Amino acid sequence: MSVIVIQFVTLDGIVSDPDGSAGTPSGGWAFRHGPETVAGDKFRLGATLDEGAMLLGRRTWELFSRLWPGRDDPFSTRMNAASKLVASRTLTDASAWANSQVIESDLVDVVKRERRDVVITGSISVVHALMAEDLIDEYRLLTFPTVLGAGERLFPAGGPPAHLECRSAEKNGAAVLTRYVRG
Repeated sequence: MSVIVIQFVTLDGIVSDPDGSAGTPSGGWAFRHGPETVAGDKFRLGATLDEGAMLLGRRTWELFSRLWPGRDDPFSTRMNAASKLVASRTLTDASAWANSQVIESDLVDVVKRERRDVVITGSISVVHALMAEDLIDEYRLLTFPTVLGAGERLFPAGGPPAHLECRSAEKNGAAVLTRYVRG
């Protein structure tokens, strides 16, 4: 079992509001580079999406549950069919998006017990909680040539050190997809 983080990230490490849905002044930075840069399986999840479990925080799940169910292209079909775990203290009904289940116990314990690969998309508070417990095995980052100077960072100041090894890097439209694993 691996815990894989997938994130849109700016050149200066900002992950907040890539699509503009949070309404921040600098939001929407990832989508300024055109839909082809963000559409489809840009993170090369393949069978991991089919056989693993997605892990989302409440805000990301709520956003995705409004967007994905109405889409029917091949990647959206796979996203909708994927098993989804939702980390939330307030959400009780996850029926708006097929195959979603609210985690009813401790997030860290659930991830440690999970037998499938776990893919965390967005959900920076979930990522940070699992980073603090040294549970992240891989980062797949789609890095955009944008510098914002402020916002929530993937690797926060004062966070735990991460010693990573680059497995691959490839240009993907305006962005670069990189894969890093524990070093």
